[in-house]
Amino acid sequence: MQQDGRHIAEALWKAFAAGDWDAAATYLHDDYVQEWPQSGERIVGRENALAINRSFPGGLPRMSFRRTSGEGDLVVLEAELHYADGSVYRAVSIIELRDGRVARETDYFGEPFVAPQWRAQWVERM
Repeated sequence: MQQDGRHIAEALWKAFAAGDWDAAATYLHDDYVQEWPQSGERIVGRENALAINRSFPGGLPRMSFRRTSGEGDLVVLEAELHYADGSVYRAVSIIELRDGRVARETDYFGEPFVAPQWRAQWVERM
């Protein structure tokens, strides 16, 4: 599987979003590891990652990509996640590839918040 790392990272997330577990499995390395530092969890192995995604309460969130960047075997994916309960999170995934597959993924999630007024004079609103 010789493809651009950015394409592989997005294709993996799109396969998860579509519930296409077979396709998702093709993008994951045999010894895949995923970490969620905010909750202190490490998912070891492709089958465990697939099982968590299949079992996600309410279904996986709807994803939209903001930006994908990186070169070679290191990719950073930014996304917006819309959950079944109505909550919205911004996500950043640091994805490391080996042998053309995702070997390691570290995900960070954060809820949007209202910017404080005190710094308004120095920023642009997005």
